Amino acid sequence: MPILSIVIPVKDEQDNVLPLLDEIHQAMRNQIDYEVVFVDDGSTDLTYARLAERRGVGDLRLCLIKNRQSLGQSTAIYLGVQAARGRLIATLDGDGQNDPADIHSLLALTTGYGSQEDFLIAGYRKHRRDSAWKKLQSLVANGIRTRLLGDNTPDTGCGLKLFPRHSFLKLPYFDHMHRFLPALFRRLGGDIQICVVNHRARLAGISKYNMLNRAWVGLIDMLGVMWLQRRNRLPKSATEVTVEKPII
Repeated sequence: MPILSIVIPVKDEQDNVLPLLDEIHQAMRNQIDYEVVFVDDGSTDLTYARLAERRGVGDLRLCLIKNRQSLGQSTAIYLGVQAARGRLIATLDGDGQNDPADIHSLLALTTGYGSQEDFLIAGYRKHRRDSAWKKLQSLVANGIRTRLLGDNTPDTGCGLKLFPRHSFLKLPYFDHMHRFLPALFRRLGGDIQICVVNHRARLAGISKYNMLNRAWVGLIDMLGVMWLQRRNRLPKSATEVTVEKPII
């Protein structure tokens, strides 16, 4: 059984998935027991076919999930985590802009946590390889999110994150939840750590996101997360709960 499952949602990334997969294998080889879970979210190109061909020639670390129609990035991640076998989950974007070698930096910050503790290691793209307009959008969005949700995370949009599988499956599921993982983990009483990671230019294809398809739905979702925070009654830590188990 792998210790780490690397979950990657993809849609129409036929020219990026195999180079990314090769990079992952190169970065993780002889370092940790791992698997790679690609979730094809309704691609209309050869994304799934190329991954299936690689699996067919003997990539035994590769798990494939295919959605017949696009269900969104959050659902793709959720399905990938459900299918994953690793105790720890790392998520990556499928466009190759995240560096798989940075997973080791995130893993290094997990030492000291117990097997049942809840925590999130969030990547921070301090030096982003995006247009000035896209960086401005993210700066504004992160500022508003931090002010309203108090997640104190400088880059919630970074796809590179690491967390225990059992912690993620405790979270309330809803569409676009992946944008609010730090706030949801804090609501759970989990610990949050920030790790500066590399960011690279996209090799091929185009981004699926823009200001118009993110702003309005993002505001509605943020109000929903604020409602969840206000209704939270969970203890902040396990030490606040006393459990007396039966002797027999």
